[in-house]
Amino acid sequence: MSLVLGFVPLAAWLYLVLGRGFFWLARERDDKDAPPPARWPSVAAVVPARDEADVIARTVGSLMAQDYEGDFRVILVDDQSGDGTGDAARALGCTVISGAQRPPGWTGKLWAVKQGIAAAGAPDYLWLTDADIAHTPDNLAKLVARAQAGGLVLTSLMAKLHCESFAEKLLIPAFVFFFDMLFPFGWVNGKGRTAAAAGGCMLVRREALERAGGIEAIRGEIIDDCALGRAMKRQGRIWLGLTDRAASVRPYEGFGEIRRMVARSAYAQLSYSPLLLAGTVAGMLLVYAAAPFVAALAQGWAQGAGFAAWLLMALAFGPMLRFYRLSPFWGLALPVIGALYGAFTLDSAIQHWRGRGGMWKGRAQAMEKA
Repeated sequence: MSLVLGFVPLAAWLYLVLGRGFFWLARERDDKDAPPPARWPSVAAVVPARDEADVIARTVGSLMAQDYEGDFRVILVDDQSGDGTGDAARALGCTVISGAQRPPGWTGKLWAVKQGIAAAGAPDYLWLTDADIAHTPDNLAKLVARAQAGGLVLTSLMAKLHCESFAEKLLIPAFVFFFDMLFPFGWVNGKGRTAAAAGGCMLVRREALERAGGIEAIRGEIIDDCALGRAMKRQGRIWLGLTDRAASVRPYEGFGEIRRMVARSAYAQLSYSPLLLAGTVAGMLLVYAAAPFVAALAQGWAQGAGFAAWLLMALAFGPMLRFYRLSPFWGLALPVIGALYGAFTLDSAIQHWRGRGGMWKGRAQAMEKA
């Protein structure tokens, strides 16, 4: 048994390092500028917001401060906030729409996005961004230049998440690492079927979105960004990468808040399948937690395989840790991190079974597929 526990994690990490598009190198970034277009197309930013008054001045303010030569407007949809979010946004000079009651079959965010798109008219591009994401003044121009040069129907940036507290340093880089592992960005950007996007910053070609059926086509999706990525890749080329030009300004207040963030969508990613849940949790424990256990307690070849797997996963985690400007020694904690994410995934299923799946801002939104 110890031999199996030692060599299975090693075999898994050899596959992940060599057979998943070298995702762990974190090479897909927006640090190479595309040439500016001959004509700057029109863009409308759509920002769904619910109870975001504490950050709205910084985030919407960053949108209003964009250095963009084309026609550009900002539309914030106040999704029935109770903290004055709409008034705070109006003070910044952007267009604010009071969101209507959410109809059956829609998640709250996508219903707000739908209303914002309807108010935007017919711009060339829609910039879908979250209310807790701040952008550098050149971000829109860089996004549009990349989209135009590459003929992209969707250009998405993985916003840099808040990472200052101990809980954030332990868990947040791994969140992006696991996302890149699940949807290797190089594969997303290639011609294959892998598709994904990062909801904090998505530049969408409006006509392509309409051909895809509009936001209505994904109206009930909890993991709405990846659903949009799949829909848009059927229309043309998409691109996803890491960035320093968009960043989340909202800190995660301890382990519990990160757990809730993960639990909101983890079971949806597994299609609400108890069988997939059992396999995923068991697999995460075997791939991550088993290696140091065997390294510490086994002997001979099994022990060596355990140490090798532990070292390999730590090294693979290194580029993402560097991106977040953290010590590579955090990589040695990846077995613990993996076990925690396995527990968060199990909690996601429990919350769904309790009727609280997809919980966001007081709304339980998870809806199983028919």
